[in-house]
Amino acid sequence: MPDTPAIPASHRDLLDAATAVLGTVGPDGRPQLSAVWFLAEDGAIRLSLSTSRQKVRNLRANPAMTLFVLDPATPTRYLEVRGDALIEDDPHYALADRVGRKYDADLRAFDGEGATRVAVTLRPTRVNAVDLLADA
Repeated sequence: MPDTPAIPASHRDLLDAATAVLGTVGPDGRPQLSAVWFLAEDGAIRLSLSTSRQKVRNLRANPAMTLFVLDPATPTRYLEVRGDALIEDDPHYALADRVGRKYDADLRAFDGEGATRVAVTLRPTRVNAVDLLADA
């Protein structure tokens, strides 16, 4: 198995961003984009997602995903992490509660009736750390 690509130090600060855009592949083969909360911990990027959402159905059918984080202060600087989703049930909201602490929110409030949570870990296959002004 090849080495996991690392996020360069020049862009690690973006892992503290408020939101990211999650790209998944929809059932029609077209990209679906969703703004998401995320957590960078222990060298991994993790998301807590409600099973009632289309993005979870997409990831279960096709684990390919991209997380895109734009620097709001310098929109020509961004981080794109492509990879595959590792999906694990989170019935006790262990990850959901950690993500909620970052955003001062209880993620249970966002779940529909009968919904549960999954913990999604992004397993990177490619990292693009871009700064168009620095590259000019």
